[in-house]
Amino acid sequence: GAMDLVAGVKRVVVVMEHVAKAKDGSEDPKLLKECNLPLTGTGVVDLVITDLGVFSIDKKGGSGMTLIELADGVTVDEIRAKTQADFKVALNGGQSNAA
Repeated sequence: GAMDLVAGVKRVVVVMEHVAKAKDGSEDPKLLKECNLPLTGTGVVDLVITDLGVFSIDKKGGSGMTLIELADGVTVDEIRAKTQADFKVALNGGQSNAA
């Protein structure tokens, strides 16, 4: 299961689509404020890579997610609109307020 994949590893990277797309064309965020599914490996993810950008995860400091890279042609505003979870922005070493 999922715990077997994350147990004892130094780094966990999640690669996923940023939104769930319905047949009617609507989109639902996948990066949520709170998980609504059963959790088996909490606090183990280091990096989340989506089709829109890359987020680093602060597992120890409690500061949550930080957007560190944008996909080509994607804006921070677009990612804010498609992300339910709060996140900070630190592109190219710069830092800005939480989204």
